[in-house]
Amino acid sequence: MNFLKKFVTATLFSALSFAAAFAQNAPTAWTPEMQIKVKALGAPRISPDGKRVVYTVVNEVMAADKSEFVTQIYLATTDGKDSYQITFGDKSSTNPKWSPDGNRIAFTSNRKDNKNNLYLLRLNGGEAEPLTDLKSNINDFDWSPDGRSIAYTMTDPKTEDEEKADKGKNDFRWVDENVKMHRLYVIPVAKDTNGKRESRKLTTGNFTVSSFDWSPDGKQIVFAHGKTPVANDWTTSDISIVEMASGKVTVFANTPAAETSPTFSPDGKSIAMLVSDNPPRWAQSGVVQIFSVAGGAPKSLAASYDGQPNIAGWSADGKRIYFSEAKGTGTQIYAIDIAANKIKEIKTTGAVYQSININRNGTMFGFVMQTPVRPPEAFVSRVDNFAPVQVSRANADLRMPSLGKTEVIKWRSTDGKEIEGLLTYPVNYQAGQKVPLILNVHGGPAGVFQQTFIGGRGVYPLATFASRGYAILRPNPRGSSGYGTEFRRANIKDWGGADYQDLMKGVDKVVEMGVADPNRLGVMGWSYGGFMTSWIVTQTHRFKAASAGAPVTNLMSFTGTADIPSFIPDYFGGQFWENIEVYQKHSPMFNVKGVRTPTMIQHGDADIRVPISQGFEFYNALKAQGVPTRMIVLPRQPHGPNEPKMQIAAMQANLDWFEKYLGSGKNNE
Repeated sequence: MNFLKKFVTATLFSALSFAAAFAQNAPTAWTPEMQIKVKALGAPRISPDGKRVVYTVVNEVMAADKSEFVTQIYLATTDGKDSYQITFGDKSSTNPKWSPDGNRIAFTSNRKDNKNNLYLLRLNGGEAEPLTDLKSNINDFDWSPDGRSIAYTMTDPKTEDEEKADKGKNDFRWVDENVKMHRLYVIPVAKDTNGKRESRKLTTGNFTVSSFDWSPDGKQIVFAHGKTPVANDWTTSDISIVEMASGKVTVFANTPAAETSPTFSPDGKSIAMLVSDNPPRWAQSGVVQIFSVAGGAPKSLAASYDGQPNIAGWSADGKRIYFSEAKGTGTQIYAIDIAANKIKEIKTTGAVYQSININRNGTMFGFVMQTPVRPPEAFVSRVDNFAPVQVSRANADLRMPSLGKTEVIKWRSTDGKEIEGLLTYPVNYQAGQKVPLILNVHGGPAGVFQQTFIGGRGVYPLATFASRGYAILRPNPRGSSGYGTEFRRANIKDWGGADYQDLMKGVDKVVEMGVADPNRLGVMGWSYGGFMTSWIVTQTHRFKAASAGAPVTNLMSFTGTADIPSFIPDYFGGQFWENIEVYQKHSPMFNVKGVRTPTMIQHGDADIRVPISQGFEFYNALKAQGVPTRMIVLPRQPHGPNEPKMQIAAMQANLDWFEKYLGSGKNNE
């Protein structure tokens, strides 16, 4: 308890010092252009000896003819005293991983022909050496335990005939046919006598490989595989083992459940994996199971709080498995004692921890940590004594204006269920002020709003809204992750029902607190959040403006055009031709008559998750009724905009839309 008090006190002092350090000479207010400069971090991996750590930093690159995010690799000491960049250039270098001896780092980069290939960097000096020169992209890789080989997965490349057809504009295709699978390969690190490295394909079957793990003796690889790499087929995931000497593939676990994330124990006698409910549900839930490599029934470990454990790795002695998952608006790291089958929390919540992993020796964690007022940075900690040490300073030069305070608030829904969310106040908010409030709805619906940095990238510039005098409420209604499986599935067959009431009661709460001006309310959300935004304006006129991002507006046409056609039928208990009344009842498009709220639509034209036709349906229905509406199309963008200029465009459009209809918070106090 004394350690926790000291850690919390130190963290609070550090946060206050961080804010004070950049208060001087900082810009007076946030802008989308400023938020896009906040760097994202990832892949903090610690060397086998625990003395060094590699991590990645994502920078925005914008010029007259360029708009992209570029990732580079950094190397730091785990005591936090030294860090520096080790890859450079105008192309990304990603996914760094240590060799078993700790002297080399392998990573992927698209620096040649924009194809993601494998590179080797010796830390005693020299340039990175390409290990592969492939016509397709490497998805993931891992070193063999002896450091002599690297296994990787690669998407099937186009054949010569397909490349000729592309050039000759004879490139028609058949849907769901000739699907390009992800195959497992292995390549030697050392060159042969001819100065070459020849890759060997390990999987040729009619399946796609996702995650994999080497056995400690290097004689086998266990891997997860599914029917296709299409998102809709995640439910088909099984586990197999390939023998490295012979190439023989043996099915290891193939129940109707989805088995994923296989990981060998340190002694090689067991394999841990995540096993879903049977049958798998899109509102997911699963447990960690331990399988003996020799065979026999698996051991199901204790169910976690949220039912969605992300396996980080085994302890060095093989007695525990570490995992993380959402808990409320934060993240929790846990250890499962395998013999006792008990789960222990190894940290208190209060921050969001991401990219959590354990080094090869099972002694240290690497992770990215952030809070609403602290941008993300890379941290490390010993496994046996959790005490985070910051090793990166990627955002240290960020000249931050003041941030609005964010706090967790709770309320009761119409049926008495407790709901919580995050309320961000305007900068310099004074008690008693009534300000415009924007309700922000998350995606999923099994997403969750967590206490991430409010000044980061994306489409909703929370820090900028707060700078301009707006309050923002981000609820976690029923259907969200972070509150257990029962809560996550409480919106089955009821989108727009009790979850809608959860949101409305949250707005009521902020009005009752004396914070929100009930005459200046707005609502915005992306994906399922876009569905709910569209739904809200069909149900009430209390909101003066709405912004629906990539909205699901018609459950029937969405099911027929999205890349996840089994998603809505799972949530609503059948296909639309079996339950047409239910689909119509819960679709904004079939309830659109009478909408009056000025509504903006934002959509990427390369979105296959929620096709842009969903946005057009709602836009045209509003326009036909004379409702004030605009629709911004983001070229090339998938379900989430991934170019900095397009993110800025979406952020600025949201700011302009709400300022037009709600007024400026600072000018209407």
